[in-house]
Formats: sequence, structure tokens, C-alpha cells
Amino acid sequence: MQTEAVVFHEPKKLSVETLELTPPTAADAVVDVAWSGVSTGTERLLWSGTMPAFPGMGYPLVPGYESVGEVVEAGPESGLEVGQTVFVPGATCYGEVRGLFGGTAKRLVTAGARTAPIDKGLGRDGVLMALAATAQHAIAAGAEAPDLIVGHGVLGRLLARLAVAAGGAPTVWETNPVRAGGADGYGYGVAHPDEDERRDYRAIYDVSGDGSLLDTLIGRLAHGGEVVLAGFYSAPLSFTFPPAFMREARLRVAAEWRRPDLDAVGGLIADGRLSLADLLTHHRPANEADEAYRTAFGDPACLKMILDWRVAS
Repeated sequence: MQTEAVVFHEPKKLSVETLELTPPTAADAVVDVAWSGVSTGTERLLWSGTMPAFPGMGYPLVPGYESVGEVVEAGPESGLEVGQTVFVPGATCYGEVRGLFGGTAKRLVTAGARTAPIDKGLGRDGVLMALAATAQHAIAAGAEAPDLIVGHGVLGRLLARLAVAAGGAPTVWETNPVRAGGADGYGYGVAHPDEDERRDYRAIYDVSGDGSLLDTLIGRLAHGGEVVLAGFYSAPLSFTFPPAFMREARLRVAAEWRRPDLDAVGGLIADGRLSLADLLTHHRPANEADEAYRTAFGDPACLKMILDWRVAS
């Protein structure tokens, strides 16, 4: 069995090529992918060559952990049925080509237990399940929901939507005016940091990926407040101790989402309390992947790029 997949051969060099798939076991499913998302966090670091040491790191690799498709084969121990629509958070089924995270392909072989059945009606918005679960995990693991979110990309918007669903009214910082829109229902809306004089935030969630902001964020905390690092940071982080000491500040790193986070997000979507709409701004046929990745990482108007495998040659 073969598939077409995006392969990173080295930083900023990729191609779409044919790869042999690992034969499925009784616990596996074969999924024909309709759409896969391009991550502007970890995937950008893999593409640019700035990813710090990470388990499984190395080239060539198939990236991606945001795929939605249909089950076309289901092993008797997979827990799935042919015809189901599933979200797939990556795969390792390409022989000597690494799967980090392995979801950006036209056909995947993956353990059924790793997939998440989703409503077919979600369509391409289903690729956002991992980011929504990431936001859910960051909030659920803390003592307080965010009252300040730094960054109004897709993850920042999902954090804000989850905070609002829980009864909150967060402020969002964004320095790029192109990304200032889309804040309906937030409560305090989107502001440039220079326009915000508040210095008593209880929970600041940073999804900017900019470690140089740490001193600024600590300076905006209330006493005993918390800064949550919910992005992914390629450079070492540091902060000036006295301001943090005076505020008795707490610093928390939000880890990778877990299956309960994914299930919680699914429940919120089903109940109508969380929407994934209006977050996918760009799409390309999968055979135009090189252009798609450059747009995803270079165009500030691109919140989220998806590849369409249904039209890939």
C-alpha cells in the first residue's frame, strides 16, 4: 500500500512524494485523508530548522498532526468502523521516513485508539481539534482561566472562546492590526499592549511563542498571579527575578494535550458551546504544499492553512 505525503528533506526543502505504508495490524485503521492543517508552531520550527532537540527529530520526515478523513479499512481490534469520519493526530507508518508528526498524507495507517471519531458535518474545521484540545488542556490544568491572552492567532482565539464559554471575559493582546478582528463576545476585546495600562491580571496565557515578553508579562501580574506558557518556544527563556519575587509570581508550562482534553472539546462542540468556525483562512491543493507552507509561515493574514488531499494528483 502506498500514499502521497509531504516530506521535509531538510529545512525549507519539501516535496510531495509517494511513500510505502506500513501494513495495518488488527488494531489499526486505514484512513483516507481529506484535509490536513499546517501548524504555525512546531511545524514552522521543523520547516525552518529551528526546532530544538525533540524526540524523533531528524530528516527526512512527514510533518503534521491535524488530519481529518474517512476510515476505509478497520481492523477487528481498532474500535472503528468503515465510513466513520475521524480526526488523526499524526501517524508513524512510513518505514524509514520519520513521522514527526506524520499526519500530512493522503492515506494513513494508524492505531484506531489514537483517532477520534468526529461529526462529519464539521468538515475541514475538524483539523482544529488538536489546537482546541491544546487550549482546553492549558486552561483545565490551571487554577484560573485566562483574563489576558497574548496573541490572537488560532490558538489565542480558541483560548478566548473557551474562556468565554466558561463565563470569562478575557482581554487579548495583538500587535498585528491584521489579526485584531474576530473578537466578538470576548468581553474586553483585542488591544495593542501599549493601549492597556492594567497591571493586575491574575492569569496571563501567552501563545505568542515570543520568550522575550516574559518580563513584560510578569510586570502586568497581580500579586500571586500566573503566567502560562501555552505556545512553543525555540530559544531559552529567562526573566528578571526581582519583579517576579515582588509579585510572588507563578510560571506554568502548558504541556501537550491529552485524550480527555480532546473528548472535552468534542463535548463542547456537540453542545454548541464552542465553535471552530471562521478560523481557517487559507487552503491549497496538497500538491501545492511548498507554496502553502511559505504562505502559512510568511503571510500575517494567514491564520490557518489547510491542504486539500481530495484534489491532490
